[in-house]
Amino acid sequence: MPETSSTYLDKPIVFITGNSRSGTTMMMRIMNNHSEAHSINEPHFFEKLWSPQDENKELIYKDAFDLYAKLFTGQRAGFFEKPEHHVEKYRKEIDSIISSFQSPPTRMEAYAQFMHYEAGINGKQVPCEKTPQNVFYLKEILDHFPNARVINMIRDPRGVMLSQKRKWKRRKLGADFITKKEVLRLRINYHPITIAKLWNSAVGAIKPFEDHKGFINVRFEDLLDKPEETVQRICEFTNLTYEPSMLDVPHAGSSSEADKKDVKGIKKGRAKGWEEKGLTAAEIRICQDTCKELMDKYSYAPIQVKPSFGTITLQYISFPFKLVLALFWNLNRMRSIGDALKRRLAKN
Repeated sequence: MPETSSTYLDKPIVFITGNSRSGTTMMMRIMNNHSEAHSINEPHFFEKLWSPQDENKELIYKDAFDLYAKLFTGQRAGFFEKPEHHVEKYRKEIDSIISSFQSPPTRMEAYAQFMHYEAGINGKQVPCEKTPQNVFYLKEILDHFPNARVINMIRDPRGVMLSQKRKWKRRKLGADFITKKEVLRLRINYHPITIAKLWNSAVGAIKPFEDHKGFINVRFEDLLDKPEETVQRICEFTNLTYEPSMLDVPHAGSSSEADKKDVKGIKKGRAKGWEEKGLTAAEIRICQDTCKELMDKYSYAPIQVKPSFGTITLQYISFPFKLVLALFWNLNRMRSIGDALKRRLAKN
């Protein structure tokens, strides 16, 4: 007998969230190594494919097909691929999925069904969805998915800032799927004030959910320093049995070192890289001043820096211009621009 649309919302799903460059990809790889978990890598559903006005609206066939085509393309061909270039490969699967519902699904139900379908065809039982920006949609996740478990990653904002500053270099370090246009977008996006404020927003957004049974915080630094203990705690939280092979993740994804996918394990030296080089005194001061309250809460101690008045002033003068340019370059990544901005600005 076919399952109803809402059935998929009740099944276990693991969501990995957190500010970008906070270890979410490493956590996804750890979870994907588990014999029962399958990773769903950055579908950006809540921002790109869903907005609040879609709530409870049933999809007509055309819209359902379009949604599944985008989800399949992102998962199997890559985030930067266009669905129209791949849709014929997935047409039969999509039609089969849509016809399996007893009634037309909502976007949320189709999203849940897709994740469980992908896990199932890969011989796994639990989808593990990683989209960092989902930290701004925790209420929707925990309200709609009663058996969801959210693993939220937190990292020292100075480490995040350095990683964001160098992220555009990933194209030459092993991430050859990143287009030249995306490299330009990443360079435009970077400004120390923007990065510090977004970190504040992402970490501030978790406050209402810290005591929720479906939510857990994991510091990136704890994962590196105590990997086995930290992953065991995560497995207990997600109702999965700990497997030592979960820690056999490839050394890939760094913004400062070339990928070494044949080398596996948790590399401990990454947490303090920002102290060695890469950030100016002005960047560190801006980060520490902007994020002071939440840095104190999560035990990230400030250091003494003495930037010149001129370098600090230049950053504040350039900020509004860089912000407008970044907003322009990111418009097509949001289904509802107003809603996305409102969530990010709520804590600033």
